[in-house]
Amino acid sequence: MLRSSSATVKSLPLKKRLSFLLKLVCFVISVLIFCEFLIYYVVIFQCRWPEVKGGTHVGKKETSTSVLKAMILADTHLLGEIKGHWLDKLRREWQMERSFQTALWLLKPDIVFILGDVFDEGKWSLPQAWADDVRRFRKIFKYPVSTELVVVAGNHDIGFHYEMTTYKVNRFEKVFNFTSGKLVTRKGINFVVVNSVAMEGDSCAVCRTSEAKLVALSHKLNCSQQKPNHSNKRCSDVEKLPASEPILLQHYPLYRKSDAECSGEDSAPPEEKNIPFKEKYDVLSEEASQKLIWWFHPRLILSGHTHSACEVLHAGKIPEISVPSFSWRNRNNPSFIMGSITPTDFSLQKCFLPYESRIFTIYCAAGALLVILILAHFQLLTPPFYFAQRLISKHKAV
Repeated sequence: MLRSSSATVKSLPLKKRLSFLLKLVCFVISVLIFCEFLIYYVVIFQCRWPEVKGGTHVGKKETSTSVLKAMILADTHLLGEIKGHWLDKLRREWQMERSFQTALWLLKPDIVFILGDVFDEGKWSLPQAWADDVRRFRKIFKYPVSTELVVVAGNHDIGFHYEMTTYKVNRFEKVFNFTSGKLVTRKGINFVVVNSVAMEGDSCAVCRTSEAKLVALSHKLNCSQQKPNHSNKRCSDVEKLPASEPILLQHYPLYRKSDAECSGEDSAPPEEKNIPFKEKYDVLSEEASQKLIWWFHPRLILSGHTHSACEVLHAGKIPEISVPSFSWRNRNNPSFIMGSITPTDFSLQKCFLPYESRIFTIYCAAGALLVILILAHFQLLTPPFYFAQRLISKHKAV
């Protein structure tokens, strides 16, 4: 049997063998192009910007121009030189680059927010490693002049509170123009950027500076929201800002006991949902959370850190959205948030990236089909398969 099979292979004309080889190469290249490039367009093309239900503008043209299109993602965790294997880096960074660039091209957001843990080893990295991480970040998350990028610090970027130093905070601020208590105002919408790692409440140097900026900004925002006829001496010399209630952007979520009440396909796994959260590690402390609510009375809070999705209400009326990780290294179904925001309203929609398990399934199916095609071409299949092939060929001849 083996002799007859090998004789059959050798008897095939060279032209037929080259033609078959070319077809196999085209098949492999097509699968690669689809799984590593086209699939991102196919999946993200299905995402649509949500419509804002209410608004101050009645005219259709005015409404469309007054809506800010914001793309929100979190926890990219670009691997460093200590724990990052080169193959893992190559794979994850390619996935994130293709997802991000495809989303920018198809959705054209006005502004992009990354809610911390941009890097995986920022809390450890030496100057050379930090420079390399920043270079790779700028390549992966490059953006056009029509889009603005705002990056928030996370514990993996500057360290947990006990690891955080002025040096680490300053180098992050220098690269990303980040400061805690920074106000980003676009189209009359106020976004407050918070360094949640510095909300420890122990009066450390970074914590004191951060809280002082937040208190000063809170005063400005509160004065700006008062009615013109309301007399208040404390607000007489304060710079007036848009009267829109702010949206908080931070890495740590506000205090909650666990993810037990979270739902959805990208929420925490069932075995993790009831694990109690540790204050100042998994979430902010109750005291720090209450401070932020008192200071800003936000209409929306956006956070990351947990790598899973969750939506909770604080004080019965303030929604907080925990944005899941953008990296396949942390979950099989990464996603980002698409927000249509006006000074008085907002609407959010989740956009999922391709499931890594589905890409793996496509590769496995393509590999199995490739093996069958090769065996069938050289008539090396076992008798049942070979018999079926003969029947199919005879049917086609008829």
